[in-house]
Amino acid sequence: MDRLDNTIRPYAWGSATAIPKLLGVEPTGEPQAEMWMGAHPGAPSRTTRGTLVDIIDADPKRELGPEAVAKFGPHLPFLLKILAAGAPLSLQVHPDLEQARQGYADEERRGIPVDAPHRNYRDANHKPELICALTEFDGLCGFRDPLRAADLLDALGVDSLKPYVDLLHARPEDAALREVLTAILTADRDEMAHTVAQAATACARLGGDHAPYAGIAHHYPGDPGVIAAMLLNHVRLQPGEALFLGAGIPHAYLNGLGVEIMANSDNVLRCGLTPKHVDVPELLRIVRFEPGDPGVLRPEASPDGEEVYETPIDEFRLSRYVLPAGGTSHDLTLPTPQILLCTAGSVRAGEHELTPGQSVFVPAAEKAEASGTGTLFRATVRL
Repeated sequence: MDRLDNTIRPYAWGSATAIPKLLGVEPTGEPQAEMWMGAHPGAPSRTTRGTLVDIIDADPKRELGPEAVAKFGPHLPFLLKILAAGAPLSLQVHPDLEQARQGYADEERRGIPVDAPHRNYRDANHKPELICALTEFDGLCGFRDPLRAADLLDALGVDSLKPYVDLLHARPEDAALREVLTAILTADRDEMAHTVAQAATACARLGGDHAPYAGIAHHYPGDPGVIAAMLLNHVRLQPGEALFLGAGIPHAYLNGLGVEIMANSDNVLRCGLTPKHVDVPELLRIVRFEPGDPGVLRPEASPDGEEVYETPIDEFRLSRYVLPAGGTSHDLTLPTPQILLCTAGSVRAGEHELTPGQSVFVPAAEKAEASGTGTLFRATVRL
């Protein structure tokens, strides 16, 4: 079992205080957006034996287990993060596995450098995600019912939005959503900037359901993504609640601290709220234009105290243990690799005493016990 030394990424949207507060350290004054735990080559966790990439590469079957290697290959298939949003992230979607493979192969064929700003597919993998709130957490997830989106836009009283309102009353719903999103993203930039400014003023005046979009517009003035965001469900998670974000579901995190887990991929197609490249035709090919409830997840408790966040994919499985004072120890031994992360209290994992923000890597089949008083998240795979 290896204690992990993890990299904190200073993306501009990160909170300057949330991760330092969790870790019990002084803020640096700079944004601290994500702490990465895993074997992603961009920022692998470090141990006394070397980086987690080095350790796994040296003996994949020992570290990951033969069954996990047979199913996922000789690499850790998930990346665990602590995410601290102080401003909205870009509005985005992720491809499914087949779309990622096709897109990656196509861009390789065309000779687009993997680090090019206009590259869409940096690997051949999909990127399903789960975010579990540690604090109250705001986000956008999936399309609203088009009629509700029409009402939200219509209430702004902005004449240039009237055509979108009319389109959202059309049928079928998926075609209406596709046509409106296409119109927003291909509109004249200067005209759209004027529309966004008017919409932002109205959102601030109206408050209520419109308030989140005033905040988004404050961070991204004139961005077409502000209007696109109003097509989506606004979700406020309470601590312990989670969202699963599958392929093609448009989403954005707005504010809050959470534990995020994802398949090990960098494939992102952006819809807005970003200065980065937006490939509208490819985006429209990937987006699932299906209105519906965002589906807030709550953990399902098992008799041994493990609370599992159920998802339909195998590359990761996230659960947690809320350990009471004076409770018994829990046997966490599995035939799969694990990362254990403390987010509250003081938890003993094997020989390691963990405080909030500290984590360990547990190789497959290695004996692992947890005890103490606090909250411990467990990340592994599903065989």
